[in-house]
Amino acid sequence: MLEARAVTCVRGERKLFSKVNFQVFTGECLHIRGENGVGKTSLLRLLTGLSMPESGEICSGGRSIKSEAEAFHNKLLFLGHRDALKEDLTALENLRMYAAIDGVELSNADAFIALRRFGLKGREDLPVNCLSAGQKKRVLMARMLTRHAQIWILDEPFNALDVHAAQELKELIVEHLTLNGLVVLTSHQHLDISNLKVLDL
Repeated sequence: MLEARAVTCVRGERKLFSKVNFQVFTGECLHIRGENGVGKTSLLRLLTGLSMPESGEICSGGRSIKSEAEAFHNKLLFLGHRDALKEDLTALENLRMYAAIDGVELSNADAFIALRRFGLKGREDLPVNCLSAGQKKRVLMARMLTRHAQIWILDEPFNALDVHAAQELKELIVEHLTLNGLVVLTSHQHLDISNLKVLDL
């Protein structure tokens, strides 16, 4: 379970939101909605532990994520609205690099399978700076698959995806939920996903 307990966020002199409460359990997806500037990305950063709330607490499994930061981050995948890929590395090298950082065993064969699942066959060895925005998103989808994290926190993951890729991402999220994963995401799109909760900021 991932939980927000009376969380308040302040940026500069502006209070973005106050006393936000929610619980998300394994097998569930929380869709955070709101206009630009209301604090959706700021809330995601609080959920990952990258930022601290003005007041309140973020908990995982009933315990503060601050008290067990390493254990929490070992089961977390956070993808921000920027792709965070190394432009001079290939798609394959990016996957292998992040696997090494995350302490996940990933063979070349499994990395190729993941990239090809998301339509990157023949582009595995191209530098990322040669890929389109949509293809970069597909590299990130391959990372979601190979990271083996239980908690996914995703900032606008459907941006820059065509209709086919968006459907693939939706199927990947549903697959993750059926395997007792947990997803929190922001999106301006309507999401047709079972076990979906909505939080409007």
